[in-house]
Amino acid sequence: MDLSVIYEYRYLLWNGFVITCKLSITAILLGTLTGILISMARVSRINWLKATLTVYVQLFRGSPLLIQLFMFYFGLSYIGVNINIFEATALVFTLYSGAYIAEIVRAGIDSIPKGQFEAAKALGFSYFLLMIRIILPQTLKVSLPPLVGFYITLIKDTSVASVVGYAELLHEGKAIMNVSGKPFEILLFISLVYFIICYPLSMFVTWMERRIYIK
Repeated sequence: MDLSVIYEYRYLLWNGFVITCKLSITAILLGTLTGILISMARVSRINWLKATLTVYVQLFRGSPLLIQLFMFYFGLSYIGVNINIFEATALVFTLYSGAYIAEIVRAGIDSIPKGQFEAAKALGFSYFLLMIRIILPQTLKVSLPPLVGFYITLIKDTSVASVVGYAELLHEGKAIMNVSGKPFEILLFISLVYFIICYPLSMFVTWMERRIYIK
C-alpha cells in the first residue's frame, strides 16, 4: 500500500473536502429551515396547503436521490433554465433533506401535549407565535437526535453528487484514481475522511438520546 499518493494529490483532495463541506452545510441549513416551515404548515388548518406539501414530502422521500439530481441538473437545462452545478445540487439536496426533516419535526410537534395548543390559543397567541415561542423550542429538543442522525446520512449522501460531475471529495478521488491507478489508497482515505466527520456526530446522537431518556 502506497500512501504517498495521498500526499502527492493533497491539494486536489483538500479541494474536494472543502466542496463536500460546502454542499453539506448548505443542505443542512437550508434543508432544516425548509423542513421546519413545511412541518409548521402541515399541522395548520389550511387544507389545500397541507395536501400540496404532503405530495411534495412523499415525492421527494419516495424517489431516489440520484434520479432527483438527474432531473434537476439535466432537466432544468433541457427546458432552458440556466443553473450551475452547485446551484442544482444544492437545490436538490435542500428539497430532499427538507422533505425528511419536515417529517422528523412534524413527529416532534405531534408529541407535544394538545393542551399546550389550546392554552396558548386561549391566551390569544397567533398560530405563528404559538409555534415560535412554545411548540418549536420543545419540538427541536425532542427531535434533535433523529435530526443529527439524518444529517450524518445527508453528509454521506453528498457523494452521490459526483455522478453529475460535481467536484466533491469522491469525484476528485475518482480523478486521482484514474491518473494514479491506486484506487484502494484513495478510497481508504476518502472513507476515513467521512468517518472523521460523521463519527463525532454519531457520538453526539448517542449522548443526546441518553440524556433525553434519563430525564
